[in-house]
Amino acid sequence: MLEFLYEYGLFLAKTVTFVLAVGAIIALIASSAMKQGAKKGELEVTDISEQLEEVEQEITHHLLTKEQLKEKEKRDKKQAKEQAKADKAAAKNSDHTELTHEPKLFVIDFKGSIDAKEVSALREEVTAILLVATEKDEVLVRLESGGGMAHCYGLAASQLDRLRQANIPLTVAVDKVAASGGYMMACVANKVLSAPFAILGSIGVIAQIPNFNKILKKNDVEFEQLTAGKFKRTLTMFGENTDEGREKFIEEIEEMHELFKAHVAEHRPELDIEKVATGETWSGKKAIEVGLVDEVITSDDYLCQANKDKKVIGIKYAVKKGLAEKLSKAASLSAESFLGKLWQNNRIFPS
Repeated sequence: MLEFLYEYGLFLAKTVTFVLAVGAIIALIASSAMKQGAKKGELEVTDISEQLEEVEQEITHHLLTKEQLKEKEKRDKKQAKEQAKADKAAAKNSDHTELTHEPKLFVIDFKGSIDAKEVSALREEVTAILLVATEKDEVLVRLESGGGMAHCYGLAASQLDRLRQANIPLTVAVDKVAASGGYMMACVANKVLSAPFAILGSIGVIAQIPNFNKILKKNDVEFEQLTAGKFKRTLTMFGENTDEGREKFIEEIEEMHELFKAHVAEHRPELDIEKVATGETWSGKKAIEVGLVDEVITSDDYLCQANKDKKVIGIKYAVKKGLAEKLSKAASLSAESFLGKLWQNNRIFPS
C-alpha cells in the first residue's frame, strides 16, 4: 500500500511540475504572439490542370501495356511538337500588340461561417484575379454556406460582384448548400450550378431573442436600460418588451427581406421572386425548375469539362502561422505525448 502511494505521489508530482512548466511556456508564447500584431497572409496558386493530368497519366500507366504506353508517348510527343509549331506560327503572324492568351478558369473555395469571416480572404483572392484576368477567362467559386448575418454576407456578395462589374464570367457551384446568405452570394453569378441533392434558397430573414424579464421579476431583480432615441433598442433580453417595440422589430426584418428580394431579382430577373422568396429551400433538381440554378452538375464534373479548353488555376489566400503559434502547437503536442507516456509507464490508471 505504501509503495503504491509513493508511486502515485511521484507520478502526481511529475505531472503537476510538467503542466506548470508547459503552462508558463504557452503563456510566454501567447504574449509574444500578441505583440506580433496582425498576421500577414499569402496567395497560394495551384495548377489544377497539371494535377488532373498527373492523375490521368498515373491511371493510364496502370491500364496500358508497355507497347501501348510507348505508342501513346510517341503520339503525345508528336502532338506537343505540332502544338509548339502552331503557337510559334501564331506568334509570328500576330501584330505583337497583344500576346496570345490561353483562357483560364480561376477556382476559389468559399466555406462560409455565421459571420462570413472568410470574406477577408475572399477579397484578397478576388483582387488577385482582377489584376490578371481578362474577359476571356472565367472564375468558378465553389460555395458552401447555410447563411448567417445579412450585412456580412452582403459584403461577401459585393466581393463577387466586383468580378461581374469587370465583365469576367462568374460561375458559382454548390455541391452541398447555399441557403440564405449563401444564396445571396450565389445569385450574383452569371451561372449557378448545383449538385442534384444540394440545398438552395431560404430567401428570407429570421431573428430570435430569448427574454428573461419574468424570471428577473420573480426573483425581485430589477433591470434598467437607458437609451437615447425612441427605437435605439426595440426588443431586449432582460427588459419588458412592448408591442410598439415588437412591431418596429418586425418592420426592420421586413425591410431587410425586401432588400434581399431586390438583390436576388436584380441578378436573376427571370425569377418569379414572390414565388421563391418565402424562406423555403429546394434541392438542386427542384431548384432548377423554379429558376434558382442554371444547371445540375457537380463542381468536379464542371472542372473536368472546363479543363479540356481552359487552364484551371486554384487561388487561395492563406494566413501565415507565426512562430509563436507553431511553438504553441508543438508544446501542446509534446504535453499530450508526455502525459501519455506517464500514463503507460506508471500503470496507476487502467489503460
